[in-house]
Amino acid sequence: MNALVRLLAWVLAIALFALPVAFVLSGQFGDHWPMRRLEVSGPFRQVSAEQVRAVVLPQVRKGFFSVHIEAIRDAIAAMPWVEHVEVRKQWPDELVVRLTEHRAFARWDHDKLLSERGRVFSAPGSPELANLPALDGPDGRSADVVALYNQIQPPFTAAGWPVLGVSLSDRDSWTVHLRDGVDVVVGRNDAMTRLQRFVHLLPRLIATRQGSTLLRADLRYTNGFSLSWQDPVPAKATPKRPATGGKPKQQART
Repeated sequence: MNALVRLLAWVLAIALFALPVAFVLSGQFGDHWPMRRLEVSGPFRQVSAEQVRAVVLPQVRKGFFSVHIEAIRDAIAAMPWVEHVEVRKQWPDELVVRLTEHRAFARWDHDKLLSERGRVFSAPGSPELANLPALDGPDGRSADVVALYNQIQPPFTAAGWPVLGVSLSDRDSWTVHLRDGVDVVVGRNDAMTRLQRFVHLLPRLIATRQGSTLLRADLRYTNGFSLSWQDPVPAKATPKRPATGGKPKQQART
């Protein structure tokens, strides 16, 4: 008799454990605890809380136990400008979403952006992005491009020639883009040393060619560099107008 009682007790315990699990797996149990609250926090700059809610709400139509956290996280992470997102359920009826956005540091490879954390991402443009520096190179070398830009920007700006962009080719050749469309070809070797030497001499070089416009600098020389200039166009002489007034002079006849 005692054995039968123990057996029934075990069967009842297993049933009490298994039935809720079965209901959860089937989705029926979860529908009895609907999600009623959604908390979304930023900070928001490029993404709005309303945009996040529009993505999340279709995912929480069912109850607490039927909500798939991974699916919601993936849907939000796929939104432009979203860098990181955390999603969690809070008993009994709340979903909490916290996200951080990319903060654009530079334009990258013409149609992408580079975040302050060095991550390359795609996002719709906005007017203020046009003023960001234009950096370019293989995606795996973004940290090197940013490092060179950060090193050379202060001395070139102090010399009156702010750096608008830096490019690194697939062959590891550097080019620096200055204001007024001036390209500085640096090459592959000793890029920082060559640029430091050039920016130190740049104000003096400009002073020696007053009136001329610097077009291009090539630093790929061991002991110097070559510069391309555009000389000022000489002003055309204004033709003299014939004198007016008074009597015309008569020509002598022969």
